[in-house]
Amino acid sequence: MSNLSAAVNIVTTDGPRGPAGITVSAACSVTDSPPTMLVCVNRSSYTHDFFVENKRVGINVLAAEHEAIAMQFAGASDVSMSDRLAAPEWEHDVHGVPVLREAVATVIGRVADHRSHGSHTVLFVEVDAVESREDTGGLVYFQRRFHTLHPTELSA
Repeated sequence: MSNLSAAVNIVTTDGPRGPAGITVSAACSVTDSPPTMLVCVNRSSYTHDFFVENKRVGINVLAAEHEAIAMQFAGASDVSMSDRLAAPEWEHDVHGVPVLREAVATVIGRVADHRSHGSHTVLFVEVDAVESREDTGGLVYFQRRFHTLHPTELSA
């Protein structure tokens, strides 16, 4: 699976269970009608139940400059969840979930369904809103390392 390149995302939530976030590379589009994405969350992650119970999520597609934030939300630092989400990069007042201000794209939605299989739960997220920017490159994970994708200019 290390040869399966994937966009790096921080999936966030807030609600009755409280705020949480986790770095994932297993997120993708499922269908356009209704607009739905899926996100896979390891059932052993302490954030797992936050997503299932809160039912609101933000899928923040990371830009090239977000590698350090990705590592924090992957649990590779001793920064607490509350401190991670208190950083000025996060907006809390617009969509009801933490949103990374400089994300390449952010998809806001609700967990319409979830299914557990093996070690993970697949969250089916019906999309309510999408925000994006096109002035930056993306962050991908391939062969257990981060890589940067640079935007290309369209020629006339």
